[in-house]
Amino acid sequence: MSARFAHFAAVDWSGAVGPRQSGIAVAICGAGSGAPVLVRPGHVWSRQDVLDWLLNELPADTLVGLDLSTSFAFADCGAFFPSWADSPADARALWALVEDICADDPHLAASSFVDHPEASRHFRRHGNRTGDRFGIGRGRLRVTEQGQREQGLSPYSNFNLVGAAQVGKSSLTGMRMLHRLDGYLPLWPVDPRPESGPVVVEIYTTLAARAAGIAKGRSKIRDAATLDTALAALGSEPHAPLPRYTDHATDALIAAAWLRTVADEAGLWQPQGLDAVRHTEGWTFGIR
Repeated sequence: MSARFAHFAAVDWSGAVGPRQSGIAVAICGAGSGAPVLVRPGHVWSRQDVLDWLLNELPADTLVGLDLSTSFAFADCGAFFPSWADSPADARALWALVEDICADDPHLAASSFVDHPEASRHFRRHGNRTGDRFGIGRGRLRVTEQGQREQGLSPYSNFNLVGAAQVGKSSLTGMRMLHRLDGYLPLWPVDPRPESGPVVVEIYTTLAARAAGIAKGRSKIRDAATLDTALAALGSEPHAPLPRYTDHATDALIAAAWLRTVADEAGLWQPQGLDAVRHTEGWTFGIR
């Protein structure tokens, strides 16, 4: 049983355009070995729905994992957006900038930021449009993403907005939500972890899948038996049948069970290299 948290929630997020996204799933479990369950099974979530749930329905002492990147690379160039006079000084200012530029984008979308004349120079976008500041290869990586590589994962730059593996759009829409959560729910490590109450962290669901024994290249689970095998590897009882077996739902369920197993590992709250990027790049919980 966790000594600090009573509940563990995971949100599989989406940066897709539109009022509701089938790619969003929310799962939660309590301390002990009970199986995680989907919150509102069968519901097609909007990003605003998730924000409202976090603000108004989140149980006390919940560790919440958001499957999105909470910031961009900073340490490699000493700035999020080198050469842009309005480049923010830290993660909070970054969220505020995204919100300001995207204020008229509905559904917590971030299209205006992607197409901004200065910001767009740093992104790889659809239509074979790569900004002159994007960099080479997969693009710029955060310190924690370099750590992901060292742990056998394959992170993509948040500045990449093209392809199935891209995470930039979900990160930008997530920053709009983080801007609204600021002051209401602490986000580690931008905020210190409080002694009680809920805490939000960034997660990488593939890391949870690896911990559950799912081999590289097979992390997308869409059947009941494989899901139960993964949950059992995390000390969880079998799940209740789902309305539909999507990889978004199973990612959230496995991530919630994984958070329960690692929440009290002291080293995960103070990984090497964190202090230098705590307020700028942030960190992925579980990267040592």
